[in-house]
Amino acid sequence: MTPYARRGVHGQTVETLARRVLSGEIPEGATLDMAALQSELDVSLTALRESLKVLAAKGMVDARQKRGTFVRPRSDWNLLDADVLRWQFSESSGTGADTALLRNLGEVRGIIEPAAVRLAAARRTDADLEALEAALTAMGEESGPNHAVEADLAFHRALLAATHNELLERMEMVIESGLAQRDQLVHSAPHSEDPVPSHRAVLDAVRDRDPDAAEHAMRALLDQATRDLDKISGPQAPGGADRSAEQKDGQAQ
Repeated sequence: MTPYARRGVHGQTVETLARRVLSGEIPEGATLDMAALQSELDVSLTALRESLKVLAAKGMVDARQKRGTFVRPRSDWNLLDADVLRWQFSESSGTGADTALLRNLGEVRGIIEPAAVRLAAARRTDADLEALEAALTAMGEESGPNHAVEADLAFHRALLAATHNELLERMEMVIESGLAQRDQLVHSAPHSEDPVPSHRAVLDAVRDRDPDAAEHAMRALLDQATRDLDKISGPQAPGGADRSAEQKDGQAQ
C-alpha cells in the first residue's frame, strides 16, 4: 500500500480526480467524459488514462467497452488504502464526516494495536527499543505540532515494526493516516495533554517483556486518544453519531 508519487502533472491529476469522486462531484455510477476532463485539466489523453489507472487500482473507477470509464460503488473502494484515507480527510476536513472517520479509525486501532503490542513485548530487540526511545525523546521536545505529529507516528511505526510480522508492519499505512489527522487536531488545540507518560508506560512494558502490561498501557493510551477527540469535537452519541453534529442539526431545525 505504498502511496503513489504526488509530484508533477500526473500526481495533480490523480489528486483532482480522486477528490471529485470522494466529494460526490463525480457520483457513483457516473461515466466520465474523457474529452471534457482532458480539456478542463489540460492534460493529454494518455496522462488522463494513466491517472485513472491509479484510481482503478484503488477500486474507485473501472472501464468497460461501450460504457467507458465509470465510478464504481463506494462498497468497492479500497477504503483502507493510505491515499484514499488521506483524500477523505482532505475532503471532509472540519466536518462531522471528518470526526466520524477518525472514530472509525480509532476503533480499528483499538483492534490492531493492543494485539500488536503484545507481540512487540515478546519479540522486541534492542534495536526496536532504541527506535521507540528515540521517538519518545522527540515526542517530549517542544518544537510545535508538526514535530509532535511526526514523533507520535514514529513511535507507533516502531511498535508495529517490533512485532516482526511484516503484515502487521504494513498496517502502519492505515494507522498513520488517522493518527496524523487526529494528532494535528489535538496538538494544535490549546491545553493538550502531555502524550509522553502514556507512551512511556507502553515502552516500559515492552522493554520488560510484559505482554499483559503492554496491552493494558496501550488500551489506556487509546482511551486517552478518544477523550482528546471528545474535547475537540464533542462526545460520541449512542449509535456512533457525534453529539456535536446532532446538536448542530437540532439548532438548524
